[in-house]
Amino acid sequence: MRWQGRRQSRNVEDRRSVGQQVVVGGGLLTLAIMVAAMAFPDLVPVLRLFEGPPAQRQAAPGKPINDEMGAFLRTIVADNEDIWAKLFPPSFGRPFKPARLVIFTARVQSRCGIADAGAGPFYCPLDQTVYIDPTFYEELKRRFGAPGDFAQAYVIAHEFGHHVQNQLGITDQVQALQTRLSKADYNKMSVRLELQADFLAGVWAHHMARYAGILDEEDIREAVNAAAAIGDDRIQKQSQGYVVPDAFTHGSSEQRVRWFLYGLKEGDPKLMERAFEVDSP
Repeated sequence: MRWQGRRQSRNVEDRRSVGQQVVVGGGLLTLAIMVAAMAFPDLVPVLRLFEGPPAQRQAAPGKPINDEMGAFLRTIVADNEDIWAKLFPPSFGRPFKPARLVIFTARVQSRCGIADAGAGPFYCPLDQTVYIDPTFYEELKRRFGAPGDFAQAYVIAHEFGHHVQNQLGITDQVQALQTRLSKADYNKMSVRLELQADFLAGVWAHHMARYAGILDEEDIREAVNAAAAIGDDRIQKQSQGYVVPDAFTHGSSEQRVRWFLYGLKEGDPKLMERAFEVDSP
């Protein structure tokens, strides 16, 4: 992927050089919200209704680290901003509001709670921000065998897909089903939400390849390899030796690759609704 020398987004906050935060106040309920945010993010808005005044936090000052990884992430965020700013209005009849991206090390505080690097990159709908510890990319390369800069870009594009869903109200619609569906059925809807984000990442890649002219076949192979590498079945097989489909959170390798390629082929975000049709595409 030819990413050097292009526009970099200003909607990126680099917290890698910020010292450890000291949390004052908050109590047991705040701790419960932090734990719930990592295990059951859908419950966070409900729990926050019972939360008292926000805790006071102090952190040592820090400055952005002007390294290649920071420049790469700012460029990929700018690419997502540019593509979705063009696609969103004609597709959905409203302007696109950019997301923020926070680069962190080890652990981070978001409005969805505290998360550590082991949770991987995530999008918090409460503050419309993507969070990533770049060490995840080393794990993607070493543990999952998915190297390459476009594999890394795909990860960010997937999280921006969640931002698109959030702006359209799809995230809230799915979360509202939690009290009406069985745990197994709701989990299937959550997986569909993730596969839709993979589709939207493919839509982004379609327009990057077609109009920006900075991708080649090898880049697409990197993204496909990454989508397959982090499928739930492959991760479960690697970590516990067997597969439990009912425990999937993001979809199988085959599903993730299929939906990414569908978005890559069609390039039309309005087709995203098909992700909730069980037998499509």
